[in-house]
Amino acid sequence: MGGSTVDLSPDVQRFAIRGRVWQLTDPGLQDALAQIHDTAERPRCLCMPDGIEMYVARHRHYLVKRMPDTGKTHHPLCPSYEPDNAYSGLGDLVGDAVLETHPGHIELRVDFPWTRIHGRAVARGEPDEPGEVAVPRRRMTLRAVLHFLFEQAGFNRWTPAMAGKRNQGVLCKYLLEAAADIEVKGKSLAERLYVPEPFSESAKADIAQRRHAKLAVLQPHDGQAPLALVIGEFKACERGERDCRIWIRHMPDAPLLMDARAWDRLARIYAAMLEARDADTGHPVRLIMAALIRARREFTYEIDAASLMLLSEQWIPVEGVHELPLIDSLIAQKRRFLKPLRYDAKAAAAFPNALLLDCGATPVPLHLISEFMSPKDRSLKEKVIQTDSKSMVWTWHTAHPLPPLPDIAK
Repeated sequence: MGGSTVDLSPDVQRFAIRGRVWQLTDPGLQDALAQIHDTAERPRCLCMPDGIEMYVARHRHYLVKRMPDTGKTHHPLCPSYEPDNAYSGLGDLVGDAVLETHPGHIELRVDFPWTRIHGRAVARGEPDEPGEVAVPRRRMTLRAVLHFLFEQAGFNRWTPAMAGKRNQGVLCKYLLEAAADIEVKGKSLAERLYVPEPFSESAKADIAQRRHAKLAVLQPHDGQAPLALVIGEFKACERGERDCRIWIRHMPDAPLLMDARAWDRLARIYAAMLEARDADTGHPVRLIMAALIRARREFTYEIDAASLMLLSEQWIPVEGVHELPLIDSLIAQKRRFLKPLRYDAKAAAAFPNALLLDCGATPVPLHLISEFMSPKDRSLKEKVIQTDSKSMVWTWHTAHPLPPLPDIAK
């Protein structure tokens, strides 16, 4: 293999393994990866002149994955590229709430439990003479975990080859694959995560059986009520006197129950997202719910906590409807881009609304300024734009027509 071997062709990733170059679509790649799996040998991604070391993981088949802390060393067009952490809310969490101690193992430290204990109140207060003083550490909220899963699964990234290829089945597959590498409170996230498979009336009984098997983890034992995480597209809330029935798409035979007062709080917090489905934008949206659930009774699931996330029609996370025209314009113009996610940051205005990946060796931040932004967010956004202006930066005041996008690198 020559040291200058580079492949910058969009949507193609190549690896050097034992002196031979392989593409992801090559039929012999699985055998080549099997030969070096569990050895000290590592494939090298050829998106850069000297290649970048990767590692081999195995789930249902062998996968080539990025080594920890190497994402930004890949070319922006490479599927293994990950922007600098400062471009999203992930930067505040890495090393504290997000730990990748070795390849193929990510530990998330979260602020929610996996188990509720019946009849036991949570202890409050501190002893008079504590034996130690703990340093406060960041913990991820349910929203941050949802963002992390979508980013790990690649749904915040877009290339023209993805057009028409995202659906419920794809969502289910890639979220579960991403969860396979993640541990939360000593438990594999994949074991506690349920993403509805595509529903069909003819397979209704089989789908229900598989769901029951997956959610068997909710069986109470020793006075404890285990929790699981359901991620699916929110459809509707059917309100009752004391409880609400929450309907998730592709789960028409299994509503999730939620205390009516808790739903009212959720509806107030996420009012803008719930209203976005009726906004006069001409750009359809989806609303994803992440719900921690427990078993109220046999085969009856109750929401313990929930979060919502707005998506474009193509399943790309967005912060609000003001971003939809930009996202759809990027897709229509066949651009390659990445959508930075907020995680637990106080304001999304601190980050670019998108990163263009097809303008050369450096991504180009795209920023929006909306007349509906709060004065505080507008000031923050203008400050970020001024800081970014040391390099190439693009800004759109949404009260005006969309300006031309930066050119694609030749």
